Amino acid sequence: MNSQPDGNQGTLGFFVNDWQGAPLPPRDILVGQYCRLEPLSLQGHGAHLHAAFQLDGSGKLWDYLPYGPFANESDYLAWIEQECLGNNPLFYAIIDPQEQKPVGVASFLRINPTHGSVEVGHLCFSPLLQGTTAATEAMFLMMQQAFDLGYRRYEWKCNALNLASRRAAQRLGFSYEGLFRQSHVFKGRNRDTAWYSVLDREWPTLRQAFASWLAPDNFESGVQKVSLSGLTAPLLAERDPALVQA
Repeated sequence: MNSQPDGNQGTLGFFVNDWQGAPLPPRDILVGQYCRLEPLSLQGHGAHLHAAFQLDGSGKLWDYLPYGPFANESDYLAWIEQECLGNNPLFYAIIDPQEQKPVGVASFLRINPTHGSVEVGHLCFSPLLQGTTAATEAMFLMMQQAFDLGYRRYEWKCNALNLASRRAAQRLGFSYEGLFRQSHVFKGRNRDTAWYSVLDREWPTLRQAFASWLAPDNFESGVQKVSLSGLTAPLLAERDPALVQA
């Protein structure tokens, strides 16, 4: 399959040779050096995740998500049972391999096998996961899974006011695509949505950037020698203007 522009797209777009679509992501366990992603299970992960999220006493963890905070464990488990156990979205629990407990959640969503696009979202990282190498590796493992399955486009979207998420997208190699104004109403408030993507033709070079950053010799006493943003910034097709101004 060829998703490369050939310089000859005319007025109708370049040909995508032999495109047959992509499969739905299977419910595989994704294993890295610093974390493991398991398809979310109510019994296996729910109570531990609630306990990990409770470590965020401020409740800011939920500010930009369309749900939460949850009043108690029962409410959180009920939400998992109702919303998180299907195949689209496909939720993962992010596991700390040292403690063998889940410390965060992420999902594939808006999965479109026909056109080969998939979004990563529903990111909820407990204080045990935030800012760690495992958090970055979890995002790499999901991106790698999507492109290994043949997807052409991998998306990141966030509330335009969530500058931390916008910075994370650019650090992870997602190119800025624009702003959808008044795209949602969540929790009684307007949401403008910032859009980002990685394309299949960009993935091989981006994968090398992740491999370089995740390499053991890039860390000394747990401190990175070369930043991931330093490796990915030259690869961006478009930078987010809001971050230049921020």
